[in-house]
Amino acid sequence: MGTTEKTSVLNDLIEINNDRVAGFEKALGDIKDENIDLKAVFEEFAAQSRKYSQELAALVGANAGEVETGNSIAGTLHRAWIDVKSIFGDNGREGILNEAERGEDAIKKAYKDALTDGGLSSDAYSLVAEQSQGINRGHDTIKALRDASK
Repeated sequence: MGTTEKTSVLNDLIEINNDRVAGFEKALGDIKDENIDLKAVFEEFAAQSRKYSQELAALVGANAGEVETGNSIAGTLHRAWIDVKSIFGDNGREGILNEAERGEDAIKKAYKDALTDGGLSSDAYSLVAEQSQGINRGHDTIKALRDASK
C-alpha cells in the first residue's frame, strides 16, 4: 500500500477521533444534574481522543502527508441526530449512553479496520494498536454504564 493510502487511513482515524471529541462535548452539554457522574467519563474520553488525534497527526506529518483536521460527514450527521433527539426529550441517562455507545462502536470498528486492512507501516501499526486498546476500554466502560442504566 502506498504512502497516500496509509495517510488516508491515518487521516480517517484523526477524523473519527475528532468526531468522538465533538460527540462527547455535545453530550457534556446535555448532561443534567442527575447524570453528573458521566461528566468525568466523557471529559476523559474527549481528552483521550484529542491526544490520539495529535499522535496520529504527528505520524502523518512525519511522513510528509497532509494532516486532516476536520470531522467526518458521518460524525457531523450523527451529532445532528443527537441534537434532534435532545429536542424531543430523549436525553435521559440511557438515551445519552445509547448514543455514546453508537459512537464508540463506530470508532472501535474504524480502529479494527485500520489494523486489519490498513496496510500500515510498523510504526503506524504499533501506534494504532496501542490506541485501539484504549478505544476498546472506553467502549467497554460506556457499554457497562449503559447496561447499568437499564
